[in-house]
Amino acid sequence: MTKNKSFFSKKLIAWYLQNMRALPWRQTNDPYKVWLSEIILQQTRVVQGLPYYTKFVAAYPTVQDLAKAPEEAVLKHWQGLGYYSRARNLLFTSKIVANELNGAFPDNYTDLKKLKGIGDYTASAIASICFDEAAAVVDGNVYRVLSRVFKVSVPINSTEGIKYFKKLAQELLDASQPGTYNQAIMEFGARYCVPQNPVCESCIFNDRCEAFKNKLVAELPVKLKKLKVKKRYFNYLVVISDDKKILLEQRKGKGIWQNLYQFPLLETTAEISEEYLFANDDFKKFTGTIPKKNVSKYNDTPVVHKLSHQHLFTTFWIVETGELKDKGVAISEIEKFPVPVLVANFLENFSLSDKEQ
Repeated sequence: MTKNKSFFSKKLIAWYLQNMRALPWRQTNDPYKVWLSEIILQQTRVVQGLPYYTKFVAAYPTVQDLAKAPEEAVLKHWQGLGYYSRARNLLFTSKIVANELNGAFPDNYTDLKKLKGIGDYTASAIASICFDEAAAVVDGNVYRVLSRVFKVSVPINSTEGIKYFKKLAQELLDASQPGTYNQAIMEFGARYCVPQNPVCESCIFNDRCEAFKNKLVAELPVKLKKLKVKKRYFNYLVVISDDKKILLEQRKGKGIWQNLYQFPLLETTAEISEEYLFANDDFKKFTGTIPKKNVSKYNDTPVVHKLSHQHLFTTFWIVETGELKDKGVAISEIEKFPVPVLVANFLENFSLSDKEQ
């Protein structure tokens, strides 16, 4: 392994130094900005995450600034990125760093990992990039590169696989420049050793890649079957009043989109008809007695919103009513509220501005 280790890390770093993208979080070793970038880029591609990073740094230049921010403002900045627990954890941890650690992030992997929302990967990234600690990162990109180059068929989402790849990654790490090495392997996996149709013929490792030699590139990495996807049926009541207001409610509990705002929601076990809607007690609670002519289905076919372990089949019902008074939110104010991307997409396509006239 020693010979392979030296060859792999040297070639990878040489490639990276010639081909790395000029990204703003690579121009600094400020742990706050590195941490912010790593949290944003979890489950998010660079092209999508970059505008969010820029927006966050502009709004909250330091961890102290973020710590002072209201949760709703942070969630609004995060809107569209998904996995909103990341944003809530960002705010929680910023308060710990700002108020209990005198604004200074821990300078080592072990203590970084104690902070909420910082797991093995993020702790390794910050420790190596900001503090030169020899801590190897392991994420989806790293799993893919290592499993292919060294032909490892242990499932990456098994207990054995997680331990095996962490050990292999640590052995391959160039301890003299761990931050550079870690960024190199992540960059290579994200841009070159991609999940589908990598261009193996021009790959820097094609003369030593075991998966390429054995025609196993498409089969690696191996992943255990996912949990069964749950289907949920959402019926949003878009209640709009003559006094230019709309009903919003805040999601509570520990489920998806915690603390974000949405239209009143009826969740059912299947798609529903207008007759079912009018007979529903929860519908009556929101609308009272309302003529059928004031209710219309916005989308005939449910919008399917796919999350990791659930698919949401969503119908928006437009409900026109008289006055909402103190119950509603002014249509002109709705942009200030953080909402799930599913609701944001509806608002973008449904012209509320017409209702303001």
